[in-house]
Amino acid sequence: MMTEELVRAAAAGDQDAFAQLVRLYENKVYSLALRMCGEDAADVAQEAFLAAWRGLPSFRGEAGFATWLYRLTANAAIDHLRRTRRQRGALSLEDGPLGLDAADSGPGPQEAAEGAELRRAVAAGLARLSDDHRQVLVLRELQELSYEEIARMLDIDLGTVKSRISRARSALRRILLESGNLSGYLPSNTAETRKGERP
Repeated sequence: MMTEELVRAAAAGDQDAFAQLVRLYENKVYSLALRMCGEDAADVAQEAFLAAWRGLPSFRGEAGFATWLYRLTANAAIDHLRRTRRQRGALSLEDGPLGLDAADSGPGPQEAAEGAELRRAVAAGLARLSDDHRQVLVLRELQELSYEEIARMLDIDLGTVKSRISRARSALRRILLESGNLSGYLPSNTAETRKGERP
């Protein structure tokens, strides 16, 4: 069945159809959760799919199913991060997941060490951003979504998306500058060049 048919069947209560949707999207959902929550990604992905199952009967298709599902995932991730902050008092992240395209470190041990250090610095920097700023920056830089896609996913104005991304980049650059890691991180125009968009 096509995705639209699976969505209609799942919305009518067909568990097999929903299981097929999970298989189709589980890698992308998990990847988004991993970028936003690190080691707790599996729990967040499960929460997102549970929210999707519960919400499908009222899903009207104003946005595509994938956009709707990614919005649920992003919301589940933000909720999880807020709970984690309350429980632990601070957010801790694993070193690996958050690299903002700094993962290609080259063949040498020096380059590998520098790449790992940059990923740690970016992860720590992202952890210090507000939830809203971290969310849009991950969606833009890591998921490579357009401004319009992010606006639809989060149900916010396009201008708000651009403003949040600009402020998030500035805040992260400031944090990385303080830590001495700014030279390896160039988020300001790479995504726009790739997408053919203006910042």
